[in-house]
Amino acid sequence: MIVLPMGWLIAYSLSDKQGAVTLGNFVTLFTDPSFVDPLITTLIIAVSVSTICCLVAAPLGWLVARTDMPIRRIVRTLVMASLVTPPFVGAIAWEMLAAPNSGLLNQLWRSMTGMPADEALLDIYSLTGLIFVIACYTFPYVFILLANALDRMPGELEDASSMLGAKTWQTARRITVPLALPTLLAGALVAFLQALNLFGSPAILAIPAGFHTLTTRIWSLFQFPPKPELAAAASLPLLLLTILLLRGQALALGRRGYAVLGGKYGEPRLVRLGAWRWPAAALALLILAMPLFLPYAALFNSAFSRVASRLVTLDTITLHNVRFTFLELSSTMPALKNTFLLATLSATLGALLALLIAYIVSRRAVTGHRVLAFLATAPLAIPGIVLGVGLFLAYTRPPLTLYGTLWILLIAFITIELPAAYQQLSSAFHAVHPELEEAGRMLGASRLRTLADITAPLLRSAVIATWCFVFVAVIRELSAAVILFTSETKVLSVLIFDLKESGDVGAIAVLSLTMVAITTVVVAVANRFGGGREASRLPARAAG
Repeated sequence: MIVLPMGWLIAYSLSDKQGAVTLGNFVTLFTDPSFVDPLITTLIIAVSVSTICCLVAAPLGWLVARTDMPIRRIVRTLVMASLVTPPFVGAIAWEMLAAPNSGLLNQLWRSMTGMPADEALLDIYSLTGLIFVIACYTFPYVFILLANALDRMPGELEDASSMLGAKTWQTARRITVPLALPTLLAGALVAFLQALNLFGSPAILAIPAGFHTLTTRIWSLFQFPPKPELAAAASLPLLLLTILLLRGQALALGRRGYAVLGGKYGEPRLVRLGAWRWPAAALALLILAMPLFLPYAALFNSAFSRVASRLVTLDTITLHNVRFTFLELSSTMPALKNTFLLATLSATLGALLALLIAYIVSRRAVTGHRVLAFLATAPLAIPGIVLGVGLFLAYTRPPLTLYGTLWILLIAFITIELPAAYQQLSSAFHAVHPELEEAGRMLGASRLRTLADITAPLLRSAVIATWCFVFVAVIRELSAAVILFTSETKVLSVLIFDLKESGDVGAIAVLSLTMVAITTVVVAVANRFGGGREASRLPARAAG
């Protein structure tokens, strides 16, 4: 799952078309403008997105966690809800809103101002537009990290500052900001990593705009004629950057600015906003309109309108797109069948594999358990499209030719989601003290009987939550699937991406809403049966 595809990736990156060892692929990579420009563009996007996410998430997280702003819980829930939207679906929705000619917002602006038809207020097909869309669906990760850190911050520290005569802004500058800074830095690294490895949004917005990012350039190398050697070489810098960023994130989160000694500590005192309470709430809702309200309005409009570029009314509403998508479009049902089959198998096998590894590691059941722990978390450092390239190179040759089958997609999905599944179940195992199992063994129960009667019931909610979130992540996954699919193994995310090429906007909107509806239902089930703690750990890799 991990070593073999990465081994072939390195081998191909050091080979020419005849199989001879060479460094020529890397020379091309760092000298050819068609590779250098996407690399520079990707870094510009990643830096810009991480900066914007911090500028937006920091004040919003503070308003929700530390002030008396109204509807704070609603805002927090809506930010979590924005994570359900796959970024490439958000990019499609913003295309409907801000395309220069047909975008609904541009049409509305022209009708209000009388601007000529060839002028546009917004142009989503630009570097700025791409950065904006990626930031819309990345800032929730930074918000969650920061809001949780502010929730856990001891209130006594700020109370002591106030008692010593410091004003509110002085306390914030000297106490709150320094304590939250490590988490904010970690959030910036998360945002940078998300923007660096994202494929869907750049493919939808950057390619029509006439430029590439590193992920779309890697994808283009598999178009005819394929150049797997260059694709492998282009994947390695992305892999190395990801490893470095994850290491930096671990260091940032590991260096806490405070430690709580003793038992409980007081909750932080809420800052009174006074007359600014409702303006602050309005600002929060305005921010949430970007990833939630406006995109979903555009998707619903396109799904129930014959002409996606026109606003639907009670007189023009139609189910034509729904009928066409599910009854006439021949690729819909096979894609849905493949998606549900792969999601179910990936969630089941992935949860079982993670459960087994978590048990072995937490109970130190076998020699070499640390190696298992390392391999289980290693895919975190492998971007989805890089893993797709590695699996393509590994399984398009004997003795195990899996390309063109669902098996290769199953391996990809399980590998991508294994770290999140393992981390959730490892935490759950650590919460179950080994003495409970030892008591069962002392009373004569076998190891399997002890696991079935004692450990399994205590892990039920964590396993359910893990299963649900792997299921959701597989439905949303595009970056690896777009490299590995064939006409017979197309999944829902790839079908939406393909329909984008044909321009069937109505079907795209229907399928996008279907995907979001499925993921919302599964997340609700996870919250209902898995509990809030496990349910709150939506895997970051699912955004790809």
